[in-house]
Amino acid sequence: MGSNVLRPFFEWCDSTALSVAIRDSTWMFAVVEVLHLLGLALLLGSLVVLHLRLMGLGMRRQPVSQLARELAPWIRGGLAFAAITGALLFLSEALKCYASTLFAVKMMLLTLAILSHLLIFPQALRLQDSARLPLWTKPAACLSLVLWFGVGLAGRAIGFQ
Repeated sequence: MGSNVLRPFFEWCDSTALSVAIRDSTWMFAVVEVLHLLGLALLLGSLVVLHLRLMGLGMRRQPVSQLARELAPWIRGGLAFAAITGALLFLSEALKCYASTLFAVKMMLLTLAILSHLLIFPQALRLQDSARLPLWTKPAACLSLVLWFGVGLAGRAIGFQ
C-alpha cells in the first residue's frame, strides 16, 4: 500500500503513452515479462554460482576473486536487463503496484539485495586465494541469496493479487 504522497507519481506512471501501449497490447506485456525473466535468470544464475563458491560448495579450484571478476559483466548485465524490463512492467501496472503490499515488499527486498551485493561483491574481488575462506563469506552469501530469491518470489506473487 503506497502513501498518498506517492499516488500522483503512480498515476502519472500508469497513464504514460508507454504504459498504455504495453497494457493495451495483446502481446507486449508477455514479451516484456519473458525478457524480464531472462534478465533475472542471468542475474540469479551468476549470483548463485558466485555465492555457492563463497559458501565453499563448488568450484573450489577457482579463486573467488577470479570467479567474481569473470561473473561481474553477467551480474551487471542481468541486473540492468531485469531493471529495465521491470520498470516497463511497473509502468504498465503502476496503480496495481501502488495498491500492492507485495510490491512494497519486493522493492524493500530489492533494495536490501542490491545493498548486500554492493557490500559483498567488492570484498569477494579482494579475497586472497587460500584454502580457507573468511568466516563472513558463508552467512553473507546465504543472506544475499535469500534476499535475491525473496525479490523473485515477491515479484511472482504480485501476479496473483
